[in-house]
Amino acid sequence: MALFLRLGAAILALAGVAGAGQAAQVQVHDPVMAKEGTTYYVYSTGPGITFYSSPDLRHWRPEGRIFAGQPDWAKRAAPTFDGHIWAPDVQYHDGHYLLYYSVSGFGRNASGIGVTVSQTLDPRAPGYGWHDQGMLLQSVPGRDLWNAIDPNVVADASGQGWLSFGSFWTGIKLVKLNAAWTGLAEPQEWHALARRARPAFTPDEAAGPAEIEAPYIFRRGADYFLFASFGLCCQKARSTYRLVVGRATDVRGPYLARDGSPMLEGGGTPLLAGDNDWRGLGHNGVTSADGKDYLVLHAYESADNFVQKLKILELHWDQDGWPTVDPADLNRYRSEQLPAAPAP
Repeated sequence: MALFLRLGAAILALAGVAGAGQAAQVQVHDPVMAKEGTTYYVYSTGPGITFYSSPDLRHWRPEGRIFAGQPDWAKRAAPTFDGHIWAPDVQYHDGHYLLYYSVSGFGRNASGIGVTVSQTLDPRAPGYGWHDQGMLLQSVPGRDLWNAIDPNVVADASGQGWLSFGSFWTGIKLVKLNAAWTGLAEPQEWHALARRARPAFTPDEAAGPAEIEAPYIFRRGADYFLFASFGLCCQKARSTYRLVVGRATDVRGPYLARDGSPMLEGGGTPLLAGDNDWRGLGHNGVTSADGKDYLVLHAYESADNFVQKLKILELHWDQDGWPTVDPADLNRYRSEQLPAAPAP
């Protein structure tokens, strides 16, 4: 989730902006996608966490929001919390779905990560309903030099759950979860995964220019791939947001770029960057469905005043086992927003 998201908050609407003669596209920030049965669901940053459903990855119907109000603990973790819940992540574990999310004060590491649980993703199915489990992790200004936002959970080869998170400050962290994936394992086990240079004498309360956030760990065979976003989001034409990836044989790292440079030392293999048509692209998730892997992200459309749009690109793997995408797919993929779904 981009640290400077508030600069684009005014355009976080449920409806897309359409050009003449074109259907509205889906506007999302920090999307993550999951599939249940024959239906895909996309969740994104917004008031209460907005979400959409689709049968085909192209046509998306607004489904409302996860939280009718706000988590009851949000103001304790982030006193300036304004209703925008950031950077959801959805996982299936032990017979139910877990949705991880974050709250934060703008530009501060007064932040917390929470988790809510439902038996199903389908809002019209029996058993649907999100039950908040409360705050899982908190960062406190003056105490912590890391930021508890942008959660992502991955299971290692043994099924153990691990939570990665982080934005700016000292980068991306990893912590071991308990058996239910709703709290931290005890004794606690923490690891640093990736960071960018933080100049000396940067005040601890300042985010600084160490522009890294939005981790997503994807396990493929015996390897783990850490996707992260470098640069600044939400700056319209000045956006520098872009995707990088590193690889490890252990979920705890070390994650290395293709050239061998450690992500803990600022390394990262470039995966996808902006072009004249699309700027500020990043904060991705990865979803496997129907025998394919998909990269899900947001990108700002230059021709539409840099409004953020949903992008879903097929993720390929080269002969050395590294992920690749075709940048031309940014223009090939175009979502279509349908009318809102009837109330469940």
